[in-house]
Amino acid sequence: MSEVSIEYFCQEYLKALEQGSAAIFAGAGLSQSSGFVDWKELLRDITDELGLSVDEESDLISIAQFHQNKFGSRAKLNSALIDEFTKDAQLSDNHRLIADLPVDTVWTTNYDTLIEDAFRDAGKRVDKKTAKANLAQTKLNRDVVIYKMHGDVDQPQDAVLTKDDYENYNEARSLFSTKLQGDLISRTFLFLGFSFTDPNIEFILSRIRVLIGQQNQRPHFCIMKRISKPKNKGKALARYEYEKTKQELRIADLKRFGIQTVMIDDYQQITDILRALHRDVYRRSIFVSGSAHDPAPLGQARLDQLSRRIGREIIARGYNFVSGFGLGIGGTAVLGALEELYARQGSISANDRTVIRPFPQDTPNSTTRAALWSKYREDMIDRAGFVIFLSGNKWDASTGGAITADGVLEEWEIAKRMGKYPIPVGATGHAARQIWEEVNASLATFFPKGGVQGHFKTIGEERSSNEEIVEAIFAIIKRIAK
Repeated sequence: MSEVSIEYFCQEYLKALEQGSAAIFAGAGLSQSSGFVDWKELLRDITDELGLSVDEESDLISIAQFHQNKFGSRAKLNSALIDEFTKDAQLSDNHRLIADLPVDTVWTTNYDTLIEDAFRDAGKRVDKKTAKANLAQTKLNRDVVIYKMHGDVDQPQDAVLTKDDYENYNEARSLFSTKLQGDLISRTFLFLGFSFTDPNIEFILSRIRVLIGQQNQRPHFCIMKRISKPKNKGKALARYEYEKTKQELRIADLKRFGIQTVMIDDYQQITDILRALHRDVYRRSIFVSGSAHDPAPLGQARLDQLSRRIGREIIARGYNFVSGFGLGIGGTAVLGALEELYARQGSISANDRTVIRPFPQDTPNSTTRAALWSKYREDMIDRAGFVIFLSGNKWDASTGGAITADGVLEEWEIAKRMGKYPIPVGATGHAARQIWEEVNASLATFFPKGGVQGHFKTIGEERSSNEEIVEAIFAIIKRIAK
């Protein structure tokens, strides 16, 4: 078969992400889910003015050229570009997931600004390249470079739209071709929302094949939706067979350029794949959640020792520590992590090993504070692959005693939504016990690879020693993170 499995792709692309050599190529399909049009819809009115039907045409670049030829201007084309790609559109989950991945190189043929908006929304500094002139400029402290190889909606007069534009590409945008050739040789690309019918891309891929030889190409991947078989027979079935054959030939042809195809049945699977990559690329980082006004059932001394030991072991075993300062838990876990860092390196300046964010207290009102704290929680959990839950209770003035900590439960909901691996130490009681019972009842859902049942039993029993609990925690992590 010419296609590769989702599992194989995730394994290989994850290596590229971890090595800092991954890149994204975003096509029009990525923006369609946010409400922007594809080429057909962009040129529908243009085609009507020519007395043709866009639904009958496949060479849309020629349609754009015909319109310019007939009217002696591309003003209408520029206007269509501005009208369609300056509409309000919401970032999709896919945009946000891509922006949160450790990717510093993005190429796109899209004219809209969604991909750069997503990276800025993720707090990253974007260096956008839209014309030959700014390729030589480098933005200071940039996090990602976005190459808009066909131009940008802000400069519609320079956008690549017509046959003339494509034919003159190497003269007008030769540096883009050269840069893309270099990136295709040195990076592993994931092509998303791209149909591979762009003649300029075909030319560049062919040049790469000639330059480095078919046997020496770097592997790349694209995700393609499988042609759906119709329920009815007759013409619909005949059309399906035709499109299926064409798709199979396209998949085989892409292999000439080192591009392997991942087939999906539904576009939602793209989001699922990106979410899995996002979770696994941060699997070396562990978020510790918890608070404890009431140290029962383990008692203060033992709970302190356990949380401090977990913090130390996260660093000692080569993982990264992420946490806030939950009362009675966060502080001791942080202390353990910093102690281990200092013991190993003689300093505590290894910012890449720890993310420690005390929750801000001086906010104008409780509503603002709650929203800010939720954002803090999301940002921290977003940077972790695993979430360890300890205890989880707080003082309640109205009852005069301890109640389940809603903040810890919120972190649990965030972890679930983001697809993180949960490790609730049920032996510590309270919210952790509640979460442990939920996860333990559906282990196959949260840990589809299996092999953690015995370790989960250990972390759920109060009679387990601290040593047994710690070893069980890291046995679960090791099974997933290896």
